[in-house]
Amino acid sequence: MSDELTLLEKAALLSGENIWQSRAFPHAGIQSLFFADGPHGVRKQTGSGDHLGIASSEPATCFPTAATVANSWDPALAEEVGRALGAEAAEQGVDVLLGPGLNIKRSPLCGRNFEYFSEDPYLAGTLAAGYVRGVQSQGVAASPKHFAANSQELRRMASDSMVDERTLREIYLTAFEIVVRESSPRVIMSSYNRINGEYAHENAHLLTGILRDEWGFDGAVITDWGGGNDPIAAVRAGGGLEMPSPGLDSARRIVSAIESGELDEHSLDARAAELRDLAQWVAGGESGGAEPGDHHELARRAAQQSIVLLKNDDATLPLDAGERVAVIGDFAAKPRYQGAGSSLVNPTRLATALEAIGASELDVLAYAQGFARTGAADETLALEAVEAATFADTVLLYLGLDEVSESEGKDRDHLSLNQNQVELLTRLRAVNDRIVVVLSAGAVVETPWLDDCTALVHGYLGGQAGAAAMVDVLTGTVNPSGRLAETYPLRLEDTPTHGHYPATGDTAQYREGLFVGYRYYSTAEVPVRFPFGFGLSYTTFGYSDLTVTDAGATFSLENTGSGAGAEVAQMYVRRLSDGAIRPALELKGFCKVTLEPGERARVTIPFDRHTFRTFDVSADRWVNETGEYEIVIAAHAADARLTARYALTGDAPQQVPAGLPHYACGDVADVPDEEFARLIGRSLPQARADRSDLGVNDPLRAMHGARSPLARTAAWALRALIDRSERKGSPDLNLYFLYNMPFRAIAKMTGGAVSAPMVDAITAIVNGHLFRGSGRLVRRFFRNLSDAKRVRSALAADAQRAPIH
Repeated sequence: MSDELTLLEKAALLSGENIWQSRAFPHAGIQSLFFADGPHGVRKQTGSGDHLGIASSEPATCFPTAATVANSWDPALAEEVGRALGAEAAEQGVDVLLGPGLNIKRSPLCGRNFEYFSEDPYLAGTLAAGYVRGVQSQGVAASPKHFAANSQELRRMASDSMVDERTLREIYLTAFEIVVRESSPRVIMSSYNRINGEYAHENAHLLTGILRDEWGFDGAVITDWGGGNDPIAAVRAGGGLEMPSPGLDSARRIVSAIESGELDEHSLDARAAELRDLAQWVAGGESGGAEPGDHHELARRAAQQSIVLLKNDDATLPLDAGERVAVIGDFAAKPRYQGAGSSLVNPTRLATALEAIGASELDVLAYAQGFARTGAADETLALEAVEAATFADTVLLYLGLDEVSESEGKDRDHLSLNQNQVELLTRLRAVNDRIVVVLSAGAVVETPWLDDCTALVHGYLGGQAGAAAMVDVLTGTVNPSGRLAETYPLRLEDTPTHGHYPATGDTAQYREGLFVGYRYYSTAEVPVRFPFGFGLSYTTFGYSDLTVTDAGATFSLENTGSGAGAEVAQMYVRRLSDGAIRPALELKGFCKVTLEPGERARVTIPFDRHTFRTFDVSADRWVNETGEYEIVIAAHAADARLTARYALTGDAPQQVPAGLPHYACGDVADVPDEEFARLIGRSLPQARADRSDLGVNDPLRAMHGARSPLARTAAWALRALIDRSERKGSPDLNLYFLYNMPFRAIAKMTGGAVSAPMVDAITAIVNGHLFRGSGRLVRRFFRNLSDAKRVRSALAADAQRAPIH
């Protein structure tokens, strides 16, 4: 690399060319790479790009979101979807697809949970590995994201995730580890946040010690868009490409650091070589080509396999041919089929529930909108719905979360449906006792209204064919086999993060430790509405004859009902002996099995490197503690069907640390400061006083407390614009991004028009130094123009060199 590129070229290679492309250096055999969002569909923007999906994009198949496909518990299906995503990306000239997202669902309030798989790292990692294998089979690089501990949208670019090392390893890194080891992604996207004081893109512990040295990752690390901070620290730690283009400011700083001896050029050589290797890998890839029609049918099948039947009293479902139904709800005519933000896809086609039901053998008596989507009370709409429901055999009531309720850039305020929807359900129940609620949402909702419906079926966000897939389930063409990949609590207050999520200050304190999702509910014995792994079927299954060997657990599974169906058998492990603090249950394997009526199969779920391990912080390594374990074969986390003891001979059991009583019993809903400080091994930071000076890493929203009246006015105006967009039911994602981004991102998102020294001057103005800051800003503006011109000229001169062979 050192004999192919000059020092400046190597540094410039680590800065994007524009919003979606990296820099090309043809004389060194390095092509420009095109990046595009694509967790559940390719979003290659047409015209000017904006990163967050406001601009239009080329049509592409909109598959169900990751939260939806996670309910399939089917890695083979995930891989098939990945192949289709890769094929369409290749067809559109996309080299790197930015996905899948596999952050752990630490809280159901995270606004981006629709884009993530699960609260469980084993399930998330196994499914994400399938996606990556599929995408990369088409010669397109996948970019799992966001690495790591990026669990909230509020202040996501200006937050420090305080998490103990064991929890970081076992909960927040394991999914990424599975992906790296099982599917060899060519790219990893680092997250915006700090982890224990260091930005993810500058964190040598994560990017070198764990990702490369321990897991064997040999690809390139890229920033999330605008996520760069200190390019010198990034190169040293293992962080590579900054996107989108920060101009050449970062390249200038890297060159200066090497010339002064602050940075070793070998680190730069390593980062540049990783990007060269990525470009060469992409150049050698071949795609099988995209067939959008076929992919629409795949999208429908993926949605079918991911729909979760949550309630079915009196065998209300499936509906009979000719059954007279009233279809009610705004979501029946205007489906919510994907989330909002950088993953927004322009679908190749889109089915509505009304169209799909009309094409079925059901007899539709009437349709009524029923409620205003944004939550406003409307008596006229409600009366029309009551009238439509009165004479129907069954009411199909389409409820869900609107576009404002869950979105990238904004966490949720609560877990409730809009009150006008709940009130309508109550009124319909008074005139019709057969109500099937069809739910559309990308994440958990509270269901205190569950008794008012006879059946509840959840489609999550089913993609462009989700409405038709739901009708297939309602009519029995498809037997539902989805199982929840996250726990549904009775109420928000029951969650372990309630009261400190989302974090509003500088730090996000992961006080719950290991006890995320079902790990908490099962250990602390907190009742839930729907357990992790739960889902009903139109048939029944029996489990028997469990045997456990050193290789795994083997048992018999039988379809004991009258129809064909698929069961997701789940293997959990419980430690019975003394040793390290552990949750009561941990998922360690699963298998989805399709059986005909009366068919019986022998099923084996193998043990692997994850089955018994725990991370020993004092030894800085994974251990398998000697002792007694219980192997639990279950239909879901609260439904153990078979159990067996297993004795493991391995490492000496760990000692339980003193002074952690809440963690020892899993009662982590209200951990005292002193105990959390003992867990993480350091004291907690003090909250900053109001009207303290703001720095470049503070978010723009912090200007509400700035010394400058002008800055406070700007923050107020930005908040007012956000509120206005939400009232209209159309959240402005660029406003969310601006409100939560740090000042430093101004230099990262303006293509070089603003430099880091100019941002320093801007913060001086915000801190009340109007004249001093303005003078610096003007001087540094002209200095930036001069520096940029000089560096561009130097790069142009380098480009004139003869190719080196």
